[in-house]
Amino acid sequence: MPPLSRLRPVIKAAGSRALNGRSTHTSVMPRLRVPVSAYVVDCGVYVDGRRLPGRWSHDRAIDEVRERGEGFVWIGLHEPNDDQIEGIAETYGLHELAVEDAVHAHNRPKLERYDDSLFMVLKTVRYVGHAEPTSANEIVETGEVQAFVGRDFVVTVRHGQHSGLQQVRRRLEEDPEQLALGPAAVLHAIADHVVDTYLEVVEAIEDDIDEMEAEVFAPRSTMDPEQIYVMKREILELRRAVMPLLKPLHKITEGYSSLVPHEVRSYFRDVEDHLSSVAERVVGFNELLTTLVDAVLAKVSMRQNSDMRKITAYAALITVPTMFAGIYGMNFDYMPELHWQFGYPLVIIVILGICGMIYRSFRKNGWL
Repeated sequence: MPPLSRLRPVIKAAGSRALNGRSTHTSVMPRLRVPVSAYVVDCGVYVDGRRLPGRWSHDRAIDEVRERGEGFVWIGLHEPNDDQIEGIAETYGLHELAVEDAVHAHNRPKLERYDDSLFMVLKTVRYVGHAEPTSANEIVETGEVQAFVGRDFVVTVRHGQHSGLQQVRRRLEEDPEQLALGPAAVLHAIADHVVDTYLEVVEAIEDDIDEMEAEVFAPRSTMDPEQIYVMKREILELRRAVMPLLKPLHKITEGYSSLVPHEVRSYFRDVEDHLSSVAERVVGFNELLTTLVDAVLAKVSMRQNSDMRKITAYAALITVPTMFAGIYGMNFDYMPELHWQFGYPLVIIVILGICGMIYRSFRKNGWL
């Protein structure tokens, strides 16, 4: 395909201009490309499921494969920019729109077909450790993995520090029979690895939710509903990674592209089953957290009602002495028992008696 105009390096040609009667020639050297080693994490050539020895550049690797007429190249990149991915995009014929998505990231999981290649985006997740879920501000960290798959190459682009594929590559290299299935086997291994991390994160979050649920329903607990909303936000982040991936995996199992042979599609069905299980659990988490929010708000409302009843009861108790003080504070000359020797003790006894009856009544009704 023609060079990508948007990704071409800018080369300024020599120019000349007249200045004060003299001709001044200015030349700017072309911008040098960044060395391959600066952004390529690994580049391997695989024939019959085994890696060929030596270090390979992206152009030498694909030339070797095409000269042999067998095998494939697997190149791994980490957060490249436009200039860094340009050479590989031109050499391997990567589509311009897919390259743009791979460089800028922040995509939803998806699967797209461009001529004779596939472009797949997967969201990676990582569980962020914390002392306890009721005080954590972040529980799930997300990243991204994009994979370009052709008949004789796989180009993976990673975004995020936790999305490494070294273990995937090492595990495949230890299984030549699986690796001999070609680039589609690499795509399956990546998808399987990502979904396995989903399972690990879901299990860790389930423990957090169980702990949070126990705290919510504990007697006299003071659980803050804001912490449950934090957990719901993290579950939403996980859901955005999991749910959109169901459709791409289903398309692969249904024979979306001939680049994924039948024997590899059967492996993708297993990954799809695991992902469906994760999706169901994530939906369940969201519903459970909604229930916990309702429970916390109900407890807060009940606690407020209890406080209001206590305040009302004590206000009623205070009303009795306030009433007597108001009556005998009018300073009239002629009031019953005003100058009686036992008037004061009698009033105190009456006040205490009435207050005692009111207090007993409130205690019996559960207000105090």
